[in-house]
Amino acid sequence: MKKLTILMFILYLYGCSSQKNYDYAITKNYKPDDPELYKKIIIMDSIFFGLYNSCDKNLEKYGDFYLEDIEFYHDKGGLMTSKKDIIEGTQKNVCGKVTRELVKGSVEVYPIKDYGALEIGLHKFHNNTEPPNTESKAGRFMIFWKNVNNDWKIARVVSLH
Repeated sequence: MKKLTILMFILYLYGCSSQKNYDYAITKNYKPDDPELYKKIIIMDSIFFGLYNSCDKNLEKYGDFYLEDIEFYHDKGGLMTSKKDIIEGTQKNVCGKVTRELVKGSVEVYPIKDYGALEIGLHKFHNNTEPPNTESKAGRFMIFWKNVNNDWKIARVVSLH
């Protein structure tokens, strides 16, 4: 019993002394469970963030990607549940100011039975008001894609920086 207590104490101290490391590693040797689904989600991500980066047509097509009951969790901004507020926030804070870059090779896609898919990856946001080639750190993201009659919509987003 005494050895178990000592071991637990050592593990506790080790856990308390660990530091957060925000240099995210790309998952090695990831192979999608469903290669066709992986391709579909990568294409949807590309279209969605292409619209985000270009702010084309007052973000109408961009907004069409979101479900009405969207939940957007942002580590710095908190929770947003209004599709209208997300679109307006993008218009005000992103358009012409920020672009998103997907970290190549970082995306993983997992099917969710009778729902859709979960996309997990790394991305960088570049502040367009800063000098070109200013370093941007990668942050993790998760997007829950819902398949609604073969129309893929974003239901939930988690964005960490």
